Amino acid sequence: MVALNILTETFLNHLTTLLWAIYIITVLSTAAMIIHEKRDPAKTSTWVLLLITLPILGLLLYIVFGQNRRKEKLFSRKEIQDIEQIEYLSHKQVIRFSSKTDIHHKLADHLSIITLLLNNSKALLTEKNEVEIFQTGNQAFDSIIESLYSATSSIHIEFYIINDDKLGNRIKNILITKAKEGVKVRVLFDDVGSWSLPKRYVKELKDAGIEIYPFMEVRFPLLTSRVNYRNHRKVVVVDGKVGYLGGMNIADRYIEGTRRLGQWYDTMLKIEGEAVHSLQVIFLIDWYFVTGKIIRERNIYFPQPTVTSYHPLQIVTSGPDSDWASIMQAFFHAITRANKHIYISTPYFIPNESILTALKTAALSGIDVRIILPGKSDSTVVYWSSLSYVSELLEAGIKVYLYQNGFNHSKVMMIDGKLAMVGSANMDIRSFEDNFEVAAFIYDNQVTERLEENFLSNLVQSQVITPQSWSKRPLKNSYKEALARLISPLF
Repeated sequence: MVALNILTETFLNHLTTLLWAIYIITVLSTAAMIIHEKRDPAKTSTWVLLLITLPILGLLLYIVFGQNRRKEKLFSRKEIQDIEQIEYLSHKQVIRFSSKTDIHHKLADHLSIITLLLNNSKALLTEKNEVEIFQTGNQAFDSIIESLYSATSSIHIEFYIINDDKLGNRIKNILITKAKEGVKVRVLFDDVGSWSLPKRYVKELKDAGIEIYPFMEVRFPLLTSRVNYRNHRKVVVVDGKVGYLGGMNIADRYIEGTRRLGQWYDTMLKIEGEAVHSLQVIFLIDWYFVTGKIIRERNIYFPQPTVTSYHPLQIVTSGPDSDWASIMQAFFHAITRANKHIYISTPYFIPNESILTALKTAALSGIDVRIILPGKSDSTVVYWSSLSYVSELLEAGIKVYLYQNGFNHSKVMMIDGKLAMVGSANMDIRSFEDNFEVAAFIYDNQVTERLEENFLSNLVQSQVITPQSWSKRPLKNSYKEALARLISPLF
């Protein structure tokens, strides 16, 4: 009996040692893999520190949130019918702009950023467009609903969040009605962003003949490594003629606001003209990614545009499927080329080192840099992390404002009254690296000036942060900022 106990104890000791050895090897090899990925030093250091101090939690969080999918390539676009044509056309445009022949005068100051976006995301320049700007949910969704009612051939919808609320059901009922009329309706929603969307809602649409799918479905414990890579795009395309993009989701809060935050404000664009084809291609590529189906009817989905107004723009995408962080690179390039002013509104401000340095350098060079952040936010960690950058922004001479009249969820940047960027991408690391995003880069004084007028009117409803007032904030706030900034690279 004693001998058996000794053998059992010896076995358990050896087993414990073996498990610890496996555990330590796993943690160290994961840390080595993170270091070998050669990512942003701050993010790398945070992950390694977490693995060392809280190895079990750190390993689980890394599996879910930390893996770098950009190098892995989530899917190939080569099977898409239009990709070869897009690559050919983008190459032709690169040659055109490098030779500077047949260039409209409106584009003269923007050739470098246009070429950048042609090279890093194959974003075709479109020149004949009409652009309408909406800043409230009522304006945007009244227009979207009107366009949906007018559909005769196809409706394509792609949103991060679709809620089963008043607005969500109104949209659902319109889609069902149009499907019964013979309109081809396709819907994509993000599986994490629309986590609360009930199966009943989806079934009602399917029963009406509508094709609807979740983007990158997550089912625990399977596919948890992809939960961090979300489709944050908001796109509507009707009949291949009218398109919408921006920062609004299908949720009542964009119409009614919320009790805690008040009225929600955001920016949405309605586009008619050549750029709608770019939005259509984006949807169809995402559709192929989710369903494996290639849509081939070019005459139906890509009708000849009839718009003659000249408002040039590029529709740009970025995500873990692309070779480059294209939207982030374009932000950086635009900031570094500014001559007079840079106006930014973003609900979540967690920039990488490149963007932060570009902004500070611009301000120190005499450029008027102004940033509107929310006075209160829907994300506590992101709110305090955003505020953690205020001190160094103020030191560089950047003017920082906190919006007071509700929650400003807009994602816009305007440069010198000549260049504007509007879309789904926040000025944060998640939008730059992890999310599937879309944005319009607009090379037009008229559209940019309208956006700047909206920005300046929002300044009136914002509280400016002065160095004196900021230095007097409670000490506990400073600790909240420091802690939130420490963990922000993880999420």
